[in-house]
Amino acid sequence: SESVKTQQYLPARKGGSLTVPCLYEQKYKSHPKYWCKGGTWSSCRIVAYANSSNTGISVTDYPSQNMFTVDLNNLRDSDSGWYWCAVEIDRAVDDGYSVNLTVSSPSVWVENSRVIGQEGGGVSVQGFYSSTYKNKEKKWCRVKDWSCYTVGKTKTQNLAVMISDDENRGSSRVEMIGLQESDAGWYWFSAGDVGVTVH
Repeated sequence: SESVKTQQYLPARKGGSLTVPCLYEQKYKSHPKYWCKGGTWSSCRIVAYANSSNTGISVTDYPSQNMFTVDLNNLRDSDSGWYWCAVEIDRAVDDGYSVNLTVSSPSVWVENSRVIGQEGGGVSVQGFYSSTYKNKEKKWCRVKDWSCYTVGKTKTQNLAVMISDDENRGSSRVEMIGLQESDAGWYWFSAGDVGVTVH
C-alpha cells in the first residue's frame, strides 16, 4: 500500500535492537496500529498493537507525526522473516506495508542509532559496511519525505550535509551542521539497497 510506508528490507544485528519507523497518511491518524508477522497479508499473525508492549517488542504511535515505530530488542535468527506495518480499519480491509527482516552478522550498521544535537549546532553519524558494499552508493535519507543525500557536500537553506566515504576502512561519516528543530526525526543510512535507521 502507498498509504502505509517504510523501508522494505531491514538488516539487523544478532543480539542487537532495531527501530522500524512506519509512516501513514493523515486519514489513518485515529486508527489502531499494529505489527504482524507473516509472508502474506492473509496469514499475518498480530505480534503487538500500538501503545502496548509484548515480550521485547513495543509499538508506539505518534499521530502528530503521522507515524508509528516498532522497537525490536535482543534479536535472534528466528526473528528473521516477513512482517507488516499495519493499520486497523475493519478486519477484512486493514491496510499495511510488508517488511523483510534479516537477522545476521550485520552488513551495514551505525555506531550510534540515536544522536542528539543543539539548534544551530551539528551532529555526526559514523556508518560502517562490509566489503561486499564497498563499491555501492552510500546514502543518508530523511525518512519523513525520503529526501536523500549522497557522498559530497550539500547545502539546503541553513543546513549543510557532508558525507565522506572511506572504502578501505569500510566506513562513512555523515555530518549535519546548522540544525533546526525541524531536522529532528528519523533518518536512514544505506549502502546499496541495505540500510539502518538513525533517530
